[in-house]
Amino acid sequence: MSREEKGRFIMGVTRLYEKLPLDRIGVLLGREGSVRKEIEEKTKTLLTVDTQTGSVIIEPASPSTTALELIKAQNIVRAIGYGFSPERAFRLLEDDQVLEVVDVRQYVGDKPNHVKRVLGRIIGEEGKARRILEEYTGTYISIYDHYVAIIGDYETANIAKKAIEMLIQGRMHATVYKYIDREMYTLRRRRMTELWRKEEKT
Repeated sequence: MSREEKGRFIMGVTRLYEKLPLDRIGVLLGREGSVRKEIEEKTKTLLTVDTQTGSVIIEPASPSTTALELIKAQNIVRAIGYGFSPERAFRLLEDDQVLEVVDVRQYVGDKPNHVKRVLGRIIGEEGKARRILEEYTGTYISIYDHYVAIIGDYETANIAKKAIEMLIQGRMHATVYKYIDREMYTLRRRRMTELWRKEEKT
């Protein structure tokens, strides 16, 4: 790329901004910058990370970088900020994967005791409830600060989100698990039917 072309590209560049908790910056960077480098390579982006403020600038690495690749990089950065490991966050590279975030404070207010109690219900004893939610829905769930973040495809992530909202509202774990079981059964049946129809057409 010539200097003139590079100048035109920089002038028209789209930048995305995120701000991460300072204790997640090291995870984003990785050992000797390995995680940041992997994000940049897989999404054709450049990440500028301010280790003092936690701000992250995401911009195209070349004119061929697409808007979708920029958004994928942003979602991976956000997921790491919400407590996911880089390995789990990289699931967002897949086109059908989304990041859903629930702010518990919007349901129970700002009182730390209320937030802690509700998060405890979502986590369960020794992480059992969260593990069951993940296994039933095929999603990844991270609990960080007062947030519950979910990675999955659009439909499964929303089933998990609804289940988490039910737990926040005080519904019994058994009731929530039955809800998930019913919704996932319906989803699997619908997907199988759609698959059969596609196969019949071909």
